[in-house]
Amino acid sequence: MDTLEKFKTELKKVEEFFKTELASLRIGRATPALVENLMVDYYGAKTPLKQIASISAPEPLILIIEPWDKNSLSAIEKLILMSDLGLNPIVDKNLIRISIPPLTQERREGLVKIAGTKLEEAKIKCRAKRDETIKEINALFNLKKITEDEKFKMKEKAERAASETNKAFEDLVKAKEREINK
Repeated sequence: MDTLEKFKTELKKVEEFFKTELASLRIGRATPALVENLMVDYYGAKTPLKQIASISAPEPLILIIEPWDKNSLSAIEKLILMSDLGLNPIVDKNLIRISIPPLTQERREGLVKIAGTKLEEAKIKCRAKRDETIKEINALFNLKKITEDEKFKMKEKAERAASETNKAFEDLVKAKEREINK
């Protein structure tokens, strides 16, 4: 049964990652989640922005990024300009100010497509984890550590857990789509 517990833990990790991916989609108001996981080239190492700067949203449509190392300002600015977020950073002395423009209908449709792409990626990860678990179950059966009945029950539980996780992914995307189109 250890195999199924490990599988469920891995599914939870995939789900948490998926939630952070969806949170990074811009929906017309400022939130640090939009940029906090962008990977900055910081002295030759890819580092999440949240580890090298404080990120705040003092107003609903303004993001402020204040790097702790002022030498990283230009790298952060370049990263935001090159990202697919469609944001224009403004360097203001020792910080970066980002005004969040209202979403156009075209951008909303694009965000819905991106959410769909992220959903497919999450489902693929979920299927891969399920396939790994089924291989482990088959290996346990081949080594005579479990009976054939246990093998089928474990496979069924793995399938059910994967289906429930995929359903949760779809629900999250539907909620995000409603939020985007609001």
